[in-house]
Amino acid sequence: MANSPGSNPISHGSSLGAPLLIPSKEPGWDSGPGSEPQKVCVDDMLQNYCGEFGYWQLKHFVLTSQAWALEAFHTMVMIFADRDPGWRCVGGLGCDEKESNVCGLEPGSWEWEGGPGSSTVAQWGLVCGQKYKVGLVQALFFGGCMIGAGVFGHLSDSKLGRKGSLTAVCILNAIFGCLTSLAPDYSTYLLLRFVTGFSTGGVGLCSFVLATEPVGPTKRGVAGMSTFYFFSTGIALLSGIAYIFPSWRALYVASSIPSILFLVLVVPFISESPRWYLVRGKMNEAMKIMRTIANANGHHLPDGVSLALDDEANDASNGNQIWKAATVEKEAISGSIVDVIRSPITRIRLFLAVGINFTCSVVYYGLSLNVVNLETNLYLTVLLNAVAEMPAFTITAVLLDKFGRKPLAIGTQWFSAIFCFMGSLTGNVGISKVIRMCCGLLGIFGMAGTYNLLFIYTAELFPTVVRNAALGSATQAAQMGAILAPFVVILGGGFPFLVFGVCGLIGGMLASYLPETLNKPLYDTMTGLEEGELA
Repeated sequence: MANSPGSNPISHGSSLGAPLLIPSKEPGWDSGPGSEPQKVCVDDMLQNYCGEFGYWQLKHFVLTSQAWALEAFHTMVMIFADRDPGWRCVGGLGCDEKESNVCGLEPGSWEWEGGPGSSTVAQWGLVCGQKYKVGLVQALFFGGCMIGAGVFGHLSDSKLGRKGSLTAVCILNAIFGCLTSLAPDYSTYLLLRFVTGFSTGGVGLCSFVLATEPVGPTKRGVAGMSTFYFFSTGIALLSGIAYIFPSWRALYVASSIPSILFLVLVVPFISESPRWYLVRGKMNEAMKIMRTIANANGHHLPDGVSLALDDEANDASNGNQIWKAATVEKEAISGSIVDVIRSPITRIRLFLAVGINFTCSVVYYGLSLNVVNLETNLYLTVLLNAVAEMPAFTITAVLLDKFGRKPLAIGTQWFSAIFCFMGSLTGNVGISKVIRMCCGLLGIFGMAGTYNLLFIYTAELFPTVVRNAALGSATQAAQMGAILAPFVVILGGGFPFLVFGVCGLIGGMLASYLPETLNKPLYDTMTGLEEGELA
């Protein structure tokens, strides 16, 4: 349900590593006429010439990360649209308000509070024997997210690019969201939520990579960790929107309009990633953006300096390559999930990342959806959950470069697991209800930190040419966990908390096998990663 994620080895670490700046062949080299161009990696150019997180990156980061709020709208709207609105007796015959549900009541002896248009449950009678349909529509939404994450993860690495893919998914979200409000029956509603999930699956993925790739190494970790503030803010805003628009049809329209505003008011001011241009062989476009960054940040990028991929930089430093003019268009370098699986290094990383994302998602989305079982004020509880996540982002961002990614990934998941186990042992009456709600808040506090961290951690584990493809696979695994979450929630009682606790425990164990990426380079190619890791 988005990550922000690097840093420099010399300062407070990140997903980047030691500078790969290629020294001139002779002392006293300058960028004068007739000199060979100096080739540097993106990270080194940002550090030495453009600025790591100046005005340009701040503006670009804030604009791009607003897409996370859109993802929150389209994902968490189900909490309110598919809620049980409550019921009351009418007529006084064959009805007892002490009953826990309406399954045993006489037809016509009760009515839904707020009328049949208050939620899909009231609209189509999704109670008693039809209750599974609520979990089904939520599961299919996440199923669509799983497919969309893979599709748009590949497209953003290849033809469409980061910005093109983000634009496409926002257009689709706006269309599908508005159409959902017009669904005449449950089957149509089910289909529209599935296709909305398909487009939503690529929003956070594309936004995260696009927002963080132009950020310098020592700033990328904290910047990346900050993206989820926008997601939590989106959830908090949604609780207010849902309160204002109690009708589920009006709510879908209200939660889709921001996607249209984003396309019109924000997307025109967002730039494509220079890293994507570089790996696609579009050197001129990449250099144009780097010059724009330097100028906006008040720096100067010398004419004799140009970009190079990390493996090219390594070749140059070893004297194995003669550089040509900086503006020469190079052959595009591409990669796919197949390349990730072929490499022994990235294959293990991918399998572990997939497992962790799966278990983390079961807990995060499960706790988010489980608010319907707490029998408290739904709007207030959702708001509190969103607010509880924000301190987790701050604490994780502060500790990220001090303790590293791996210890935090383990610690936050086990922290969440402890309180989920405690929640499974408490009742849902009187003071126990409050205790269970607090356990849920602390559980989502811990897992929110993990969920945010996983984006930067996963991004740092893979090179640029396959980064979005790997993130897409990890996101697909997360959506598989999200598919399972609604069915766990439907079981009610303390059992969901028990499942969430087990998942948090397993996720922490899997994280213990991942390598630490603190102070490690953010590689561009598979060759660069393999050579760097084996060096």
